[in-house]
Amino acid sequence: MNHNTPKAPLSALPRTGDDRFREALRLAGGDAMLTGLAALSLHGFTATPPAGTLNRVDVLVPRARRVRSTGQVRVVRAAEPPRPTEIDGFPVAPVPRALADAAAALTDPGAVRRLLTEAVSGGHCEPAVVVRELNRARLLNRPHVVDAVDALLAEGRSLAEDRLYAMVREFALPDPLWNVDLRLPGGPHLGGLDAYWPDQAVAVELDTRAPRQDDDALWTEYTRKREHLERLGITVVHLTPRKLREASEQQAAVVRTALMAASDRQPPAYVVVLPR
Repeated sequence: MNHNTPKAPLSALPRTGDDRFREALRLAGGDAMLTGLAALSLHGFTATPPAGTLNRVDVLVPRARRVRSTGQVRVVRAAEPPRPTEIDGFPVAPVPRALADAAAALTDPGAVRRLLTEAVSGGHCEPAVVVRELNRARLLNRPHVVDAVDALLAEGRSLAEDRLYAMVREFALPDPLWNVDLRLPGGPHLGGLDAYWPDQAVAVELDTRAPRQDDDALWTEYTRKREHLERLGITVVHLTPRKLREASEQQAAVVRTALMAASDRQPPAYVVVLPR
């Protein structure tokens, strides 16, 4: 028996999905995990090609690992690799990291947009987490990625609004006025709100910010608006998409408490409510 038989070249991977994943991980060595489109296919994404038809399998390895990309395997390095998830017996990168690695290699704007949108619409992760990972990978200077992020944020906001509607119905909160603008009579615009209970002067604002370079400025604007409204006697409840998804009952209790406390507060200033 010849114990010196060389390893098959990385370009000679088997054609079935599982076999290709297994061989790619073997060639990359210990601590490697699948990432990119291969990982997303295992996470259940429908926007990825079938595993057996992928032109390349991406594997994520520690930065010091001495292994090179060749043929059908692309090696991606990380100073601090994330903790993998085991799916079908394979170590797989978390969705945000796999998305960033896939987006880094894709030039088709439509493909990137479909992947990012499915990440949110499929309930895999929140938009802010995806954008944070794309920012860390320095991909937000690519126009087609920025366009995909805009679509992602729009999808995320739509889902968050649906969850807010569902929370009000499911926990029998009074019906608010939806999507309104507030103004002082004959005065300045006070800002838009996702829900407003005029009799109790309680407002809900969805915090759908994404971590970008202008995040501090945007948060300052959120804070300035909230403080202005509260000086006028309006209670502002900030809800995040994640809290609505993971703890809607708790968030409903926060809103209900604010509504019940209205009678204990000074009467609010008179404001004009307009549809947004």
